[in-house]
Amino acid sequence: MSNLEYSKVQPINNLIESFHRLPGIGPKMAQRLTYYLVRMSTKEAETLANAIRDLKEKVIYCSRCHNISDINPCSICQDTTRDSSIICVVEDPLDVVAIESATVFKGIYHVLHGVIAPMKGIGPEDIKLNDLVDRINQGNVKELVLATNPNVEGDATTAYIQDLVVSFDLKITRLARGLPMGGDLEYADFVTLSRAIEGRQVLG
Repeated sequence: MSNLEYSKVQPINNLIESFHRLPGIGPKMAQRLTYYLVRMSTKEAETLANAIRDLKEKVIYCSRCHNISDINPCSICQDTTRDSSIICVVEDPLDVVAIESATVFKGIYHVLHGVIAPMKGIGPEDIKLNDLVDRINQGNVKELVLATNPNVEGDATTAYIQDLVVSFDLKITRLARGLPMGGDLEYADFVTLSRAIEGRQVLG
């Protein structure tokens, strides 16, 4: 934390360091957030603290799709109006949020919680691939929409999944390449995502 201008008040230092450990929060932003909280009323601070406590105590992972939820199975998995024969495979829960915002996909999801990245020590056994195969083995799945991010690791994971499910009678599709190479689904606008979903391409 050598870039931080430490206060002589230890609780302030502790909170600055906690904010600085969050992704995307630099030293100056960590300081600004901390001093903003200092100026907050006690009631506002307690509301924030309770929201964080609720997040950790009540948010769970769906036992079917591994998306985050406060009920199990999650509301998407329980929704009988959705087409459970189409599973969209994504890297993380934020991708589900992005695709849902496009309002065109009516299937269900499977969240991998990562991608295969050997250089980072992440192999197939470290993400939710075995659970995906278990879901396919249940016999209701007709199409897998592979919606990993359009980068080297995402493409490698897509290729691995293709090989993994080759023995199943499945339609395998990939989001259309309206998404920029190296981009993340969570940052795509809903029009681009809508076109990528509707124009998904059959693989193999």
